[in-house]
Amino acid sequence: MDKLELDGIPTTTRSFLQVAATEEAAPPLRVVQIEGLVILKIIKHCKDHSPSLVTGQLLGLDVGSVLEVTNCFPFPMREEDEEIEADGANYQLEMMRCLREVNVDNNTVGWYQSTLLGSFQTVELIETFMNYQENIRRCVCIIYDPSRSDQGVLALKALKLSDSFMELYRSNNFTGEKLREKNLSWVDIFEEIPIKVSNSALISAFMTELEPDTPVTQCDYDRLQLSTSSLMERNVEFLIECMDDLSLEQQKFQFFYRSLSRQQAQQQAWLQKRRAENMARKSAGEEPLPEEDPSNPIFKPLPEPSRLESFLITNQISNYCNQINGVSGQSFNRLYLMKALHED
Repeated sequence: MDKLELDGIPTTTRSFLQVAATEEAAPPLRVVQIEGLVILKIIKHCKDHSPSLVTGQLLGLDVGSVLEVTNCFPFPMREEDEEIEADGANYQLEMMRCLREVNVDNNTVGWYQSTLLGSFQTVELIETFMNYQENIRRCVCIIYDPSRSDQGVLALKALKLSDSFMELYRSNNFTGEKLREKNLSWVDIFEEIPIKVSNSALISAFMTELEPDTPVTQCDYDRLQLSTSSLMERNVEFLIECMDDLSLEQQKFQFFYRSLSRQQAQQQAWLQKRRAENMARKSAGEEPLPEEDPSNPIFKPLPEPSRLESFLITNQISNYCNQINGVSGQSFNRLYLMKALHED
């Protein structure tokens, strides 16, 4: 005879509750596995609309420490006078309904977007991450840069927000004291997740059949282009703009600290005056006045500017510097190669 109940609770229910109560935390995300067809769709969408920036939805499965991206679809280009939020939400729901009807993965795992020379680290990207994070436990953003890919490099990366930064962003407290307490710096905002390209055996066999007899492709020739002045020039221009923005942010903090120093001096002068007045009242046998007056404007704390914008700008400056370093290093390699060929 089967055991039906134990302490008033069915054994099957008790087991389920025990499993739910002792459910382990999800393992950290280690890799983003993307099918080759998805990468081709992303590249085509971004290149067709370049230099305009486009976005799209990523669909797939969250399996352990691997986030599988098995499909994607682009978001339509919208005019400024359209209802962006309502139309965008309706379009996504309709697309996912159609995919579900044809038995295709329709679980949202993030989104992709194009960028221009890596200029993607903005407040808007963080807000989009937080909006996705409200409904999806783990999501990523695939960044594709068509301008860098023209140089023979597949500029594709997967990003997510760090857990420590998301916790701080929810509190909306980016003061220096809070950042020191959390030990958070500008390099801790985003985490780059390794990308692994996956293809089925049938597609791999088909690609092998399509391989040309010559091992050299157009991408190999693109890597040998000696002219990189336009790419370098635009990187330097963007870097200068970021330096100007960072200078403006520093001026905000300089003004804040000057105002704080001025307020502290006023508080000390007021306190000395109040103490002298209390000594006179005490000698006259009167009750001393309190040494703090919350109604006085000089005791009102000054709001410290947020350091989020300066963190993002610093992160962007680092990105431009790395790109300039990479482009210049590749240019020197090509020049030395051409010099050796001419000498031969």
